Amino acid sequence: MKHLFKISFLLLLTFQIQASSILIPMDEGLQRDHLKAYGLAYWVLNQGGSLQWLLNYKGGSFLVPDGEQIRKECLIRGISFDILTDAQSQSILNEISSPSVNMESVKLDKAPRIAVYSPKSKQPWDDAVTLVLTYAEIPYDIIYDDEVLDDLLPTYDWLHLHHEDFTGQYGKFYASFRGAPWYINQKKELEADAKRLGFSKVSDLKSAVAEKIREYVIGGGFLFAMCSATDSYDISLAAKGIDICESMFDGDGSDPMAQKKLQYDRSFAFRDFTLVRDPNRYEFSDIDVTDSRKINAENDYFILFEFSAKWDIVPTMLCQNHSRIVKGFMGQTTAFRRDLIKSNVLIMGENKSLNEARYIHGELGMGTWTFYGGHDPEDYQHRVGDPPTELGQHPNSAGYRLILNNILFPAAKKKKQKT
Repeated sequence: MKHLFKISFLLLLTFQIQASSILIPMDEGLQRDHLKAYGLAYWVLNQGGSLQWLLNYKGGSFLVPDGEQIRKECLIRGISFDILTDAQSQSILNEISSPSVNMESVKLDKAPRIAVYSPKSKQPWDDAVTLVLTYAEIPYDIIYDDEVLDDLLPTYDWLHLHHEDFTGQYGKFYASFRGAPWYINQKKELEADAKRLGFSKVSDLKSAVAEKIREYVIGGGFLFAMCSATDSYDISLAAKGIDICESMFDGDGSDPMAQKKLQYDRSFAFRDFTLVRDPNRYEFSDIDVTDSRKINAENDYFILFEFSAKWDIVPTMLCQNHSRIVKGFMGQTTAFRRDLIKSNVLIMGENKSLNEARYIHGELGMGTWTFYGGHDPEDYQHRVGDPPTELGQHPNSAGYRLILNNILFPAAKKKKQKT
């Protein structure tokens, strides 16, 4: 028995010496919790470590240096992982490097500092990004108009725009919720903030904030927005200096020539769109397709494009998933009309039969932006006041993975990309 114990101990010791890496598989069926796996990757970076993101290998797996603490973190977080010898990990890297396969290895070596643009007061809706950041245990700061106007954005690598209306029309909730206490309080708070910060109107304040965010992107920042923060932001940029708000929003009428004065060259993603001027319509413009799309929930899907991992590294990172077919979900802004998207914008996910784009990306100056249509990837029609999604019931959500791809994306920014 002593002899057998010594042999077992030596074999274990030999394996530990040879084990050089931990593979966190991200394909379907092999990963218990895809979302927390991103949190583990972020944790490694936050501890000063680095890792390899294996693009298109087993659903976009992570290759992490082996260590007892990392193993413990995987177990605590409920993440599936495999311990590899040096020879095994090298074999995977050799396979990925072959010109004949659509795979690539990208080194991540920096934990991005994350900011979420969101009001400090509680809102009657939940935000998918803050939900998944919390679930994945990825730290973030809440910032709002004060911090943006005080030029704190450059201290962050990545910025998410919470469900927000940058046009100053209070989300176009007037028709349905103008008598609701939360709407009344929100309007009072925003008007008080605008006055305190030196603006006569909320729309002027939001325009100034939108300009600061634009400067942040041009300077090298990473911007991510979902739902109505996408089109309302672009509209705000195009409408700089133009009154597009009716009297119930800002106390005076809108410019009757506003539509003709829009400056489409200032917007990130959209061109030639038409404003929805009716204050009783829950819509900002014809960019969004929510009112016109005819499809039921069971058949609502969109397809992720497949890019060349060795040459189109950025969109490949942003589209890593265990499924190219992603369940659709609605929002105030559900998806974007393809014919209103600028020609230099990259469409990464679409429903071709409906001629709509769901997931788009672009560059501006030294930075990048990504717009993702819809409100909550695991709640098909999330309504004001609905309870938040329990992500513990959706640990393998393909829709939520797209958000987390964007969060890790800045970690590879310093790597020279092929274009």
